[in-house]
Amino acid sequence: MGDDSEWMKLPIDQKCEHKLWKARLNGYEEALKLFQKIDDEKSPEWSKYLGLIKKFVTDSNAVAQLKGLEAALAYVENAHVAGKTTGEVASGVVNKVFNQPKARAKELGEDICLMYIEIEKGEAIQEELLKGLDNKNPKIIVACIETLRKALSEFGSKIISLKPIIKVLPKLFESREKAVRDEAKLLAVEIYRWIRDALRPPLQNINSVQLKELEEEWIKVSSAAPKQTRFLRSQQELKAKFEQQQGLGGDADGGDDDEEEAVPQVDAYELLEAVEILSKLPKDFYEKIEAKKWQERKEALEAVELLVKNPKLESGDYADLVKALKKVVGKDTNVMLVALAAKCLAGLATGLRKKFGQYSGHVVPTILEKFKEKKPQVVQALQEAIDAIFLTTTLQNISEDILAVMDNKNPTIKQQTSLFIARSFRHCTPSTLPKSLLKPFCAALLKHINDSAPEVRDAGFEALGTALKVAGEKAVNPFLADVDKLKLDRIKECAEKVELVYGKKAGGAAEKKEGKPITGKTAALPGPAGDKETKDAATKPGPLKKASAVKVGVPPKKGKPATAAGTGGAGPKGKKGPETKEIFESELSIEVCEEKAAAVLPASCIQQLDSGNWKERLACMEEFQKAVELMERSEMPCQALVRMLAKKPGWKETNFQVMQMKLHIVALIAQKGNFSKTSAQVVLDGLVDKVGDVKCGTNAKEAMTAIAEACQLPWTAEQVVAMAFSQKNPKNQSETLNWLSNAIKEFGFSGLNVKAFISNVKTALAATNPAVRTSAITLLGVMYLYVGPSLRMFFEDEKPALLSQIDAEFEKMQGQTAPAPTRGISRHSVGGGDDGEEEEQEEVGNDVVDLLPRTDIGDKITAELVSKIGDKNWKIRKEGLDEVTSIINEAKFIQPNIGELPAALKGRLNDSNKILVQQTLSILQQLATAMGPNIKQYVKNLGIPVITVLGDSKNNVRAAALATVNAWAEQTGMKEWLEGEDLSEELKKENPFLRQELLGWLAEKLPALRSVPSDLLLCVPHLYSCLEDRNGDVRKKAQDALPFFMMHLGFEKMAKATGKLKPTSKDQVLAMLEKAKANMPAKPAPPAKASSRVVGGAAPAKFQPASAFADDLGSNTMESKPDLKKAKAGGLSSKTKVQGKKVLSKPSLKEDDDKSGPIFIIVPNGKEQRMREEKALKVLKWNFTTPRDEYIEQLKTQMSTCVAKWLQDEMFHADFQHHNKALSVMIEHLESEKDGVISCLDLILKWLTLRFFDTNTSVLMKALEYLKLLFNLLSQEEYHLTENEASSFIPYLILKVGEPKDVIRKDVRAILNRMCLIYPASKMFPFIMEGTKSKNSKQRAECLEELGCLVESYGMNVCQPTPGKALKEMATHIGDRDNTVRNAALNTIVTVYNVHGDQVFKLIGNLSEKDMSMLEERIKRSAKRPSTAPVRQAEEKPQRTQSISANASMMRKGQAEDMSSKLKIMYRTYRIQNRNMGSHSETAHTVPREFQLDLDEIENDNGTVRCEMPALVQHKLDDIFEPVLIPEPKIRAVSPHFDDMHSNTASTINFVISQVASGDINTSIQALTQIDEVLKQEDKAEAMSGHIDQFLIATFMQLRLIYNTHMADEKLDKDEIVRLYSCIIGSMITLFHIESLAREASTGVLKDLMHGLITLMLDSRVEDLEEGEQVIRSVNLLVVKVLEKSDQTNILSALLVLLQDSLLATASSPKFSELVMKCLWRMVRLLPETINSINLDRILLDIHIFMKVFPKEKLKQCKSEFPIRTLKTLLHTLCKLKGPKILDHLTMIDNKNESELEAHLCRLMKHAMEQSGKADKDTEKGASRIEEKASKAKVNDILAEIFKKIGSKENTKEGLAELYEYKKKYSDADIEPFLKNSSQFFQSYVERGLRLIETEREGKGRIATSTGISPQMEGTCVPASTHTVSSSIGNTNGEEVGPSVYLERLKILRQRCGLDNAKQEDRPPLTSLLSKPTLPTVASSTDMLHSKLSQLRESREQYQHLDLDSNQTHSSGIGTTLASPSSAAANIDDLKKRLERIKSSRK
Repeated sequence: MGDDSEWMKLPIDQKCEHKLWKARLNGYEEALKLFQKIDDEKSPEWSKYLGLIKKFVTDSNAVAQLKGLEAALAYVENAHVAGKTTGEVASGVVNKVFNQPKARAKELGEDICLMYIEIEKGEAIQEELLKGLDNKNPKIIVACIETLRKALSEFGSKIISLKPIIKVLPKLFESREKAVRDEAKLLAVEIYRWIRDALRPPLQNINSVQLKELEEEWIKVSSAAPKQTRFLRSQQELKAKFEQQQGLGGDADGGDDDEEEAVPQVDAYELLEAVEILSKLPKDFYEKIEAKKWQERKEALEAVELLVKNPKLESGDYADLVKALKKVVGKDTNVMLVALAAKCLAGLATGLRKKFGQYSGHVVPTILEKFKEKKPQVVQALQEAIDAIFLTTTLQNISEDILAVMDNKNPTIKQQTSLFIARSFRHCTPSTLPKSLLKPFCAALLKHINDSAPEVRDAGFEALGTALKVAGEKAVNPFLADVDKLKLDRIKECAEKVELVYGKKAGGAAEKKEGKPITGKTAALPGPAGDKETKDAATKPGPLKKASAVKVGVPPKKGKPATAAGTGGAGPKGKKGPETKEIFESELSIEVCEEKAAAVLPASCIQQLDSGNWKERLACMEEFQKAVELMERSEMPCQALVRMLAKKPGWKETNFQVMQMKLHIVALIAQKGNFSKTSAQVVLDGLVDKVGDVKCGTNAKEAMTAIAEACQLPWTAEQVVAMAFSQKNPKNQSETLNWLSNAIKEFGFSGLNVKAFISNVKTALAATNPAVRTSAITLLGVMYLYVGPSLRMFFEDEKPALLSQIDAEFEKMQGQTAPAPTRGISRHSVGGGDDGEEEEQEEVGNDVVDLLPRTDIGDKITAELVSKIGDKNWKIRKEGLDEVTSIINEAKFIQPNIGELPAALKGRLNDSNKILVQQTLSILQQLATAMGPNIKQYVKNLGIPVITVLGDSKNNVRAAALATVNAWAEQTGMKEWLEGEDLSEELKKENPFLRQELLGWLAEKLPALRSVPSDLLLCVPHLYSCLEDRNGDVRKKAQDALPFFMMHLGFEKMAKATGKLKPTSKDQVLAMLEKAKANMPAKPAPPAKASSRVVGGAAPAKFQPASAFADDLGSNTMESKPDLKKAKAGGLSSKTKVQGKKVLSKPSLKEDDDKSGPIFIIVPNGKEQRMREEKALKVLKWNFTTPRDEYIEQLKTQMSTCVAKWLQDEMFHADFQHHNKALSVMIEHLESEKDGVISCLDLILKWLTLRFFDTNTSVLMKALEYLKLLFNLLSQEEYHLTENEASSFIPYLILKVGEPKDVIRKDVRAILNRMCLIYPASKMFPFIMEGTKSKNSKQRAECLEELGCLVESYGMNVCQPTPGKALKEMATHIGDRDNTVRNAALNTIVTVYNVHGDQVFKLIGNLSEKDMSMLEERIKRSAKRPSTAPVRQAEEKPQRTQSISANASMMRKGQAEDMSSKLKIMYRTYRIQNRNMGSHSETAHTVPREFQLDLDEIENDNGTVRCEMPALVQHKLDDIFEPVLIPEPKIRAVSPHFDDMHSNTASTINFVISQVASGDINTSIQALTQIDEVLKQEDKAEAMSGHIDQFLIATFMQLRLIYNTHMADEKLDKDEIVRLYSCIIGSMITLFHIESLAREASTGVLKDLMHGLITLMLDSRVEDLEEGEQVIRSVNLLVVKVLEKSDQTNILSALLVLLQDSLLATASSPKFSELVMKCLWRMVRLLPETINSINLDRILLDIHIFMKVFPKEKLKQCKSEFPIRTLKTLLHTLCKLKGPKILDHLTMIDNKNESELEAHLCRLMKHAMEQSGKADKDTEKGASRIEEKASKAKVNDILAEIFKKIGSKENTKEGLAELYEYKKKYSDADIEPFLKNSSQFFQSYVERGLRLIETEREGKGRIATSTGISPQMEGTCVPASTHTVSSSIGNTNGEEVGPSVYLERLKILRQRCGLDNAKQEDRPPLTSLLSKPTLPTVASSTDMLHSKLSQLRESREQYQHLDLDSNQTHSSGIGTTLASPSSAAANIDDLKKRLERIKSSRK
């Protein structure tokens, strides 16, 4: 019992973990009670148990486990944090609970899973349960299936996603275990309840018996829709509603629910796996399909048929396949094959769905044409194909093709096309069958119902009936106006019979909102229904039903005025009924007319009609008029009356009074009677004849207007104009046109046949009579009001003079609005008013575009032209494109038939020649304008590829692509673009340019859309990945687009889409979504308002969408949301604001008394706050190509708090003079308000950037003047620009460097110069470098010159990111096409050359020959001038001192982000020494002892030398002279912020890394611990990416420092050193645990690192330390980690180079080489796993170099046999792993004969097995064999070779070294015979040389080991001293460098030391003997900075250690020997002493 009492005392959470089960049981019980007790779900108590819950469910004791499960359930139910445990607990439940025998345990397990689903963790649970289905234990599988079934049954298919479950169902049915199969069956039945027949296709392949059983079960499933019975926490309202219904016991408002729930959301298609079939096509398919034998063609088609049976196909490029099938359908003579090909097309369309849409346009015309076939099976196949294809596209897209076939002569084609139209209509809804589509279809079908062939008529009736049913009578009746009653009844009868896909939805006011939708029918057609969903922009057929029902109440759309009266039959003349009959009023004979007239007119009246006396005629007319006025409408025989009026003299009446009366009566009859077109035709001719009459004209016009009202203006106008132009009288013509202008204003423009008018107007414009021309132009002006700018397109070919008159007329109309119609429509429509008219306008827009006379260019797009466009030769391709351009230009407006052109142009969009890409883009832009809205059908196959071009790296290509996409979108609208997956596929591509352009485009387009297709949701996951893209611009654009996506998709959908993101990403994205939610703009106003506004605008919506919406939104949003700044409504409200601004500014100017106060108000921390906001992206980042309105608004808002109100009004005034005024004020106040200016500096600079975009020069000049004064002030104040201020100002200032005006350019350059005083030149550099990429050549040239000045003034350190990269960039401009730019580039590089010497050539890298020769020429020319460097430095002293003080102030302000890294400081110290030597090198010849003088100067007076030093560098030195004092606070400043990265992360990391290499141990340790912390946190570790090399360099510099300095320092406590070692090793081990980071280490850095680590392992001093052994063990571990985790290629390469170096360096210890080889062996052991990740070519290149330096012979001479064995083992392993393929990997080796590698590999390959055995024996026999081989003859050969070398000028040293080696090895060798033939001088030379080498080697062995640096200068076998050159040699690209580099260095060093270089320069370069300079010998990736530095560092060490020999020809790589041999030794001692002194004084 004692034990019990022990655990009883423990707290609950500890009991739960106790090892005794009883204790745990007790713990679980108490935990359960506790969990039920805690009320607050967010209580901290919950968090204690986060890690324990998994243990609750997986307890090993069954009794305890049960209790644990109960507790876990309570926890999940109540704890806020429970969601975090989902994955681990669920997997515990699945693996450890579901296999328990106790049923209770299993139940609890299921409950826990369901509870997790309830707390919104459904996805994770489902994932775990699905994993459980793969378990081997059937119990677990059964329990998982059961849990899934319960979850589905309770939560429903919305929450449990069915796709993954259905995917595994077939596998479950195959299980051996009956229990699993039975459970699977139950699950299948449950799924069937939710999705019905959509489940059939995925299960069609299971065992037939099982399928049958399932079918039986399915039949039993109740047909009632299933309902969700358990709800998520977020669905509590639903839950309440559900419970309320349950309470009522009935389905109270079930109607709604049914509509939402019962509709099967799951489309069977969605549940299927897509199959990739293109690759499975037979290889010879395309040949076979063209074969002559039909059997072969059939085989090919059958293969395709088999493949397309897959119900869902993977998207891909099916263009060729479709083309082939289309050809068979269209051209094949064998009808069987036609049917087969049609089946294949149907299969493709069904399998690809929307993705087939892009091909539909090509195939539909072919299939329709083919309906001429009579055979039923062919016709049926074609019908199936075209129906399937229809579902992949929209009616709109293929309407052109269908209409084209409607006029075909073949009746079968007509019949089948009508039937197809009927079937298509069934899939439509009123919204997808708009009037604009109905109109052409009805017109064509009306012809069909009058066709002679009965089958054509029947099909026509069916199609019209379907249209009537779908769109409703109101929409269709206007088009059936001319149909007689019989036919109309027949159409209505057909309409009754039609069954619609979407349930019953006929329009028409009569149809009430019907109750439930016909769900059964929809369910029966899941395919098409599901497919259409997207098309109707509605998610489900249910709600769709509602939508259409609502629409019924909307006023008629675009109806013609007469029939629009439909709803208002009560008007004075209800036209609908009677008019239909009257229109067909037949012509009556004159007798009948007389009879009818006699019945209603007084007899006297009829008699006097043709009386000879005019007075009688007048009296008769008066009676006639009275009679007409009294007549009732119904009894007025209009035709009889007008015929009477027309009776002789009729319209030839000579008396004007009679005529006036007559015309008045006509008007009366037309107004009062049922006036038909037949009657109108009787009178119109007469009226037109009198229109021009001075006296009767007005009456004639009135009569015409009345007739127009009775018979509709469009018909009347057409008749009248035609009649006017058929006669000669110009007066009549001009007056008719005038009447028409007026009539249009009164009636509106609806229904007018623009085309007919236009041809008449053209005739009028050509008339000789000026009055006619003027009237025509006036008419055009009126039409312009309605039609808009597109009207001008019809007249572009008129004479210029006339065109200018038309333009002037249009100009007049520009601001006017079209008047609301007063006649026609408004008289009849009750409450129709505006809306009716508004709808008309919309139609007009479309009409006009439709009316343009379009040319068919199909026949011009010949096969020859298409092949030209695809030719290999770019010139021919260009010719082809030119032809296309001219074809389109000639045609102006074209029909959509453009043959094979789309495919050809698509190919050119990814042309390698960018000029052609741009040309193609401009053609596509032309095409859009020329084709108009019909371009829609090409969006998928031509528009989307244009979007791909937005990812091009060239700016101008992207701009062209964007312009093209915009031109297309203008014509097509956005719907086509957003439908389908194409856009999301583009966004998926990880191309930063593509992403930012596309997102920018969407952000611009989405705000203006009222609705979008649901496919937009597919873009969301990619949008989220863009939010986290590594490219800042992409992230920015994604954030900008976010609110607009949300505006359409809603916050919920967007938030739900985050479910699939990683947890860290999810949180970030959700935060951004919340932010976007606040900024979400409102959707644009509904169309009714918008377009009524538009009608009131200058043009209809079609032509000016933006402005209309802008006005509308502007006013609405301004009233409702004063907070519009937040709702970034795309700058829509800008107009209203600007107007507001102007109003404001007037009164404010009067209030002069306000102007007395300060202009800048100091807000404490205001600037910091603004920076924080910008950083957190709460406001827009100041980054744009041209300033958009929202930027200006934002700046204004920010300024409002800190700039005087009156000044702000001036600053943001629309007039530039006010800007000038503002600048003057700012200049005045500059001195007096310094602090204010500085506190608002960021805003002032931003405002000035806006001024740079103004076109007014005076403002620009003023702004620049202000800037000069401002920067002067700032430098006096020692202010330092922040990063934020710089980045939002400098780029825009640099734009102005390219101004054409000289004055401005000079000013800008002056400002740039001044900026360097307040902002580091090295940071300016990248901005100016960016400026060199401009398109403006002046800007490029000026920026290059500025770069030259920076380098000249501040040295190479300003070059960012590295001198190499910067110079390469500059050098590219040498080849610029602009002469000034070329010169500037050359001058800049010459400047660099003057500062930096020959090094420049290496930094520049490879230049083309032409560029190089230009550069060399320029350098020669500059060299002829006297040397300039020292003078320049002297001149610049004043400026330097200034910059020092400026920078010192920056230090004072302590900005960590601008702390230049310590590493660089150390480098710069060395660089300065280098400078001092360098600056004298030019004068070295004239002042021979300059070098010594320099030393004295340093010794005696540090100060003066410091003045000599380059400025920026100098001030950094101050820093290093107080080493510990300054860095300490800095570390403290940085470290708290290391997490939130106070300044930008990179600079913080740079700073910390720089401290790693610090000379102060504590600083270094602190930096290392910080880095270690970062590396240990997963989410932060990636911040180190990109800094790995830098960190490792700092580390091995620190190791070297310990080795050389600290270890030797007696005063230092050795424990400190051990601490430092353990920190270094610890942080490196952490680093090499993170594989992704470890792989970033480059070869050179790894080589140096390994060198450092191995040196450390061999350091005997470390072993003597107390914890030394521990250190060495850790190093061992680290080395293993480095070998395993680094990039395998890099580490192998590094080891090979290291081995080569260590063998070359005779002084390095054999132990060193041995350890390197051990590392290599370990690598060899790892090879089998890593071989595939290794770049073999590089490794073999390294081996090749190794073997070249160490031929076999030489390797065998090594003391140890390890090297040769290592090499052989490595090669052998590689051969074994790669086999013969290894010989393909020698690509990087230029000259394979230089080493034995290739031969060796061939040998290995040949005798792989046996030979390997022999090779081993060879090596065992060792050196004895070598001696045998070296037979006499050979010895002689070798010696002869050596002496030949000694004799040659170039290789003397090498020969001597070889001879020395040889003598050493064969001490008995006789070289006498070779010497005796030579001269005495030569003999003594050789002896002296050998002696020299000997003494040198003896003396240097010591030093070499201590410096630990290896590579040998020449890649030959000269075993010379090894610390000549730093090991980090490599140019900036990380390319490897050849021996010539070392030679170059040697030359420079010699020059610096005042040695004469002449001798060396005379000789040919050493490279002739050695490898080519491009061959890598030592690969080091560290940047030039590092390489240069370590080299200097070594050179410094040398001055400390070197024992130099007096001879100039010694073989050491450093030529520091001084002029006279005798004084050398003394000099060296002297040097050493002085250097020591200098060092100690500096310390």
